[in-house]
Amino acid sequence: MKKHSSRAVAARIILQVLDEGKSLSSLLPEAQLQVESKDVPLVQEISFGVCRVLPRLEHIIKQLVEKPLKGKTRLVHCLLLVGLYQLLYMRVPAFAAVDEVVNATKSLKLDNFRALTNGVLRRFLREQEAILAKVDKNWDTLHPDWLVNKLKKAYPMTASPNWREIVEANNQRPPMWIRVNPTHSTVADYAAELGLLVASESCATAPPCALRLSSPQAVSSLPNFANGGATVQDAHAQWSALLLDAQNGERILDACAAPGGKTTHILERAPQAKVVALDIENSRLQRVKENLARLGQTAEVICGDASQPSQWLADDVMFDRILLDAPCSATGVIRRHPDIKWLRKESDIAELAALQRRILKALWQRLKPNGVLLYATCSVMPEENSEQIQDFIQQTADAELVEMDFNGERTTMKQFVPSENGGDGFFYAKLSKKAG
Repeated sequence: MKKHSSRAVAARIILQVLDEGKSLSSLLPEAQLQVESKDVPLVQEISFGVCRVLPRLEHIIKQLVEKPLKGKTRLVHCLLLVGLYQLLYMRVPAFAAVDEVVNATKSLKLDNFRALTNGVLRRFLREQEAILAKVDKNWDTLHPDWLVNKLKKAYPMTASPNWREIVEANNQRPPMWIRVNPTHSTVADYAAELGLLVASESCATAPPCALRLSSPQAVSSLPNFANGGATVQDAHAQWSALLLDAQNGERILDACAAPGGKTTHILERAPQAKVVALDIENSRLQRVKENLARLGQTAEVICGDASQPSQWLADDVMFDRILLDAPCSATGVIRRHPDIKWLRKESDIAELAALQRRILKALWQRLKPNGVLLYATCSVMPEENSEQIQDFIQQTADAELVEMDFNGERTTMKQFVPSENGGDGFFYAKLSKKAG
């Protein structure tokens, strides 16, 4: 395959996110094949970075371009976003950044816009101080207004945490957390193997199996990673298997299981549990299979709709425990997936809450009496979390909340929010099914 300009590839990715509603996680794997291997990190950095600070870059372009670049010229607009991001946020010499972006017009068949691209970026360099003074006059949340308004309602300034703390955490680069496999090593021994890669500060909300690295690393640099010694997983996500507390011999359902981090954690703790890993997207289940193979584990992997268990499960099959990591707005993991800010719409929240309700009701019917269902999301929205569970409890006579223990903090519902050196935004509620 012919290799393309990394800036051109990044511009196309950004166009597809902003105008076609595609996610970075779906676009980047294919895009990585289009550039030289050495340029893959560059494409990723630019794509994620532009999505993280998009409003600021858009404001700058408004100062530099008289008429908005629409229609076929939207790709030029996205190329300017690439150029400005490099000039402001990357350690690329200004002349090299401009030259590479201008040269990308040829790769994109935008030769007619070469002069415009060159002129806009060089004008920014000349007038940078004055332009930024105007653009940065007021603090920008770097979030869409509808999302900020919902956060303000759910997390007012009088609360702790408040909406502004969440927004500022969302705009940071996320820390890298790993989960140590206790069948291979103790956490202390693995930390010693990692040496300086482990941050010295602890996180009060992290479970005991979690380690935070001082900076993101390639998994190939992690000791014994290929043989299952550790798994990359956010600290707050690691609570799932601990709270579910699966036992050997039990039948367990991990609903919405991809990419498999929670499935493998369940099996680390209960190797003889009969685990079903379910996901609606067959392509995502490949990751589950890869993770199971890396850790030398076995689970039944099924492609199916969690809201329609009769389509993939025999009528007489029931589960002792169910982990429902429900499809959600992913508003708790924006710092890892900044494109979420521009892919989500306000109407999505109610639609996702309705889907969660259907799945919760359907899977409850497949839970044995005295069984446990752990409900989890990576959302910070009450409609998907506390309000969802409160409604379910009120409408379900045989459902009751079970107290959970988070490093000594005991509660029946737990909402984590992202924090600079901590975990992502997650919600947990543990439900028990009363025996008839």
